[in-house]
Amino acid sequence: MKVHVSDLIPGDQIEQDAFNSHGVHILRKGTALRTQDIAKLLQHNIDFIEIAPREEQSSIAYEAPSESQDLVDKVTSQYELAFEGCEALFSEALQTGSFDEVVAEESFRPLAHTISKHKDAVSLLLMFNSDDDYTYRHSIQVGMLSYYIATWLGYSEEEAYDIGKAGYLHDIGKCKIPKEILEKPGKLTKEEFETVKLHTVYGYELIRESTDNEAIALAALQHHERMDGSGYPQRLYEDEIHPYSQICAVADVYSAMTTTRVYQSRQSMLTALRELHRLSFGKLSAKPTHAFIEQMLPNFIGKKVLLTTGEQGTIVMNNPSNYFCPLVQVGSRFIDLSRESEDETAIRDILQI
Repeated sequence: MKVHVSDLIPGDQIEQDAFNSHGVHILRKGTALRTQDIAKLLQHNIDFIEIAPREEQSSIAYEAPSESQDLVDKVTSQYELAFEGCEALFSEALQTGSFDEVVAEESFRPLAHTISKHKDAVSLLLMFNSDDDYTYRHSIQVGMLSYYIATWLGYSEEEAYDIGKAGYLHDIGKCKIPKEILEKPGKLTKEEFETVKLHTVYGYELIRESTDNEAIALAALQHHERMDGSGYPQRLYEDEIHPYSQICAVADVYSAMTTTRVYQSRQSMLTALRELHRLSFGKLSAKPTHAFIEQMLPNFIGKKVLLTTGEQGTIVMNNPSNYFCPLVQVGSRFIDLSRESEDETAIRDILQI
């Protein structure tokens, strides 16, 4: 019987060799299809295939490897410590004009040490995608992601820690911005936005007053600078922006896009990655941005998703021709999102684990 590839189910047996349009042999006759075999057929743009008559069989759903519960519990504990530490640092900085570097160290280093053993950054972000205070949650996410990006770029463990710490402290200057502006649900006035922009300068001053690490202070000052000179506060260009700042900028943009704020709904994680890719051509530094995307994408395989159709499925394969439109299994069906109109079928959200 002839079946469209998207209607195949694991366990189906093909009755003839499968070749793509270029005559390349893909699968042998008699193969009992697995999820990865169906994905391969879709990848090679094979539309229909002959299979043996189906007998009663159950679909073999993709199952993601489960994380060690001990590691999850430990990361959760360290996250809570980092959250409390961030709150204390912001409060002290506002009241005294500086903060205790030991508190920053004791708040972030345990988390950095633990996530170094947790390679799935996507799962971590899903675990901590809560409704806690945005500023503190965002600071922790930027710290974690900056640490990851630094390791993926080949920085030493201590350098990666410093870059993660720079991300953790990058927004500390916001402690001096009035809450009614930071939490305003509508669009900021020009004057209000100019006030918000000062958090970069305030952050630099607070960090320099509290530590002797110029690079970490520069990350606070420069994380809104852009490679084409369109950023703030100094409108710097590529060569003028410190490498730590370039990394923190990538983490900052991604975290901001994927987190709910009072004035903006969060974007799906894959949509945000696609936007980062676009920004890497002129706005964000290409090297850390592309390293981030390349390392994040494999971690989406096995994640549960909600589609715009209302259906739930599982990502089973990244599409090599369109990284941000993966192959999704919904029940016994496979949907290649690269072949679907985004107006009809797309990923609305990655579901909490």
